[in-house]
Amino acid sequence: MATNDINRMKELNELLAKAADAYYNTGVEIMSDKQYDELYDELEALEKKTGVILSGSRTQQVGYEVSSGLKKIKHPSKMLSLDKTKSVEELKSWLGEHTGFLSWKLDGLTLVLTYEGGELVQAVTRGNGEIGEEITANARHIKGIPARIPFTGRLVVRGESLMKYKDFERVNAEIEDGTKYKNPRNLCVGTVRNLDSRVTAQRNINFFAFNLVSADGYEENSFIKRLDWLETQGFQRVYGLTVTAGTLEGAVSDFEKAVSENEFPSDGLVLMYDDVAYGLSLGETSHAPRNGIAFKWRDETADTALREVEWSASRTGLLNPVAIFDPVELEGTTVSRASVHNLSIVKQLRLGIGDTLTIFKANMIIPQVLENKTASGTLEIPKVCPVCGEATEVRTSDEDVETLVCPNKDCAAKHIGKFEHFVQRDAMNIVGMSTATIETLVSEGFVREFRDFYHLDDYRFKIVVLEGFGEKSYQKLADAVEASRRTELSRVLYAMGIPNIGRQASRLICAEYPTADRLEHLTAAELTAIDGIGEVLANDYVKFFADEKNLAEFRNLLAELTIEESSAVNSESAIAGKTFVITGAVHIWKNRNELKAFIEQNGGKAAGSVSSKTDYLINNDNTSNSTKNKTAKELGIPIITEEEFQALINV
Repeated sequence: MATNDINRMKELNELLAKAADAYYNTGVEIMSDKQYDELYDELEALEKKTGVILSGSRTQQVGYEVSSGLKKIKHPSKMLSLDKTKSVEELKSWLGEHTGFLSWKLDGLTLVLTYEGGELVQAVTRGNGEIGEEITANARHIKGIPARIPFTGRLVVRGESLMKYKDFERVNAEIEDGTKYKNPRNLCVGTVRNLDSRVTAQRNINFFAFNLVSADGYEENSFIKRLDWLETQGFQRVYGLTVTAGTLEGAVSDFEKAVSENEFPSDGLVLMYDDVAYGLSLGETSHAPRNGIAFKWRDETADTALREVEWSASRTGLLNPVAIFDPVELEGTTVSRASVHNLSIVKQLRLGIGDTLTIFKANMIIPQVLENKTASGTLEIPKVCPVCGEATEVRTSDEDVETLVCPNKDCAAKHIGKFEHFVQRDAMNIVGMSTATIETLVSEGFVREFRDFYHLDDYRFKIVVLEGFGEKSYQKLADAVEASRRTELSRVLYAMGIPNIGRQASRLICAEYPTADRLEHLTAAELTAIDGIGEVLANDYVKFFADEKNLAEFRNLLAELTIEESSAVNSESAIAGKTFVITGAVHIWKNRNELKAFIEQNGGKAAGSVSSKTDYLINNDNTSNSTKNKTAKELGIPIITEEEFQALINV
């Protein structure tokens, strides 16, 4: 037995343990799935060669080590991982003459649900296969997990909780503090294991049952029929179909074609014996049951030359490396960019401009760097932030993951929220300027302050080649920016994002002082003299314009705009000085925002919640049990319809 084999096994176990802990417990990846699988296979081969399995070997463990504050639950029996293959011929051989059930291998977090008396009594994560974490409170907010079912016996179901791609993009875009999640799986894990169930409710997690473990008194032996029965109980279940050795290859091909259309993440297929009793009779090995096998796609790869590493700035200060390479065709599409995730992986790959990279698509969707064949290690790590130019820092996490960050708290990349506010409808109204677009423009260094939106033409040729852009997309954006140049002064004031100065306050101030020069020099006394502007608002306003940077940004922006005269507020209107709250659907006005604008134009105030200061609640459904209706009735505030509101105006 070679000593170097044993030493290599120790090294592999350490690498795999560190990667698994980072992947499952922190949502940070320090190596790709493909790299992990290759190291795992190497370890398994060495164990077979030497006949030695070291204490704590990763081949004897499943899933993550539990390390959160959730309650620990021991599983009645160990939950094992399926053996895997990338060969359709091996699938056929495994299935033999039997009928199988072929389904998606969903890429999320496995849960075990227990029902008694028709009620969900426990939901536990897979954990390390022996001990999981109880997340019952969160499970009640996961789509596809019924809180109550018709079956009243004891029922145990396994399935996968996951996040669809569209929800991943939405939630990731909304995260303002902390690291962005790399993929839907990591975000799902973080959400399901979150200690606040409200977070789970807001993020739209789905659950798909993939195995009926037990059901007292239920005797069905067909795997697919058991899943069909779970549907009748209110569960969502994994999509799949029955196959034989003769139909298996065609079915795998059909699944492969459907991968790019999936709305949920999948990392392969699962083949189970449809005869449940037969499958269970085969028993299990030390780390895998024999009643099923996993199939992972054989990744298509292509070699290309690295041309650039772009360091994309995020609102958290992280500078995320993205490899830019000569375009290659993979899985039917052209790719030229791939995230390298963090500084640790940049160093592991020993990147250098001109190096030969092997690229593949993880799960046939996400471009990844598999290996660097030339590994020159000559890439220079940026010493300054590409957005603000301040010095960068290298930070190391508790998991020894190195990241590059911009520590400058005033970096534009950290203030995406102010740009989101600036472009919104009630402010500068730049139509089509999404959060994702803003983040791209900021991270590329094209937008540092408000006026930069009006100089995107300086970067036209760089923007049109960015992922998600093109000539048509750029032109639509440019037209929307141009259209926003003609605007009212009150919109500009509101767009500046002055603390506590909302749309109504901006209108009131600009109605009293309709020139930009006066707006810059207003005192707290002048502001509080305006009906509707209190001391807190006045102080925030004065403090904002006392800051030279804010003042310069305001002046720079005005130089780009054509200010039109605002429509005069009708202070003689019958509703002038009255406070209204709007709730429910409207049918006379186009939407509630249009009604709100009408109220403000006629001297009224549109508030967001009902209080003792509210004069009227506008709601076309007087019988509604909404909170606003109940509060209005308790306070004796009149509830009127749109028609009654119109009559009020015409009094």
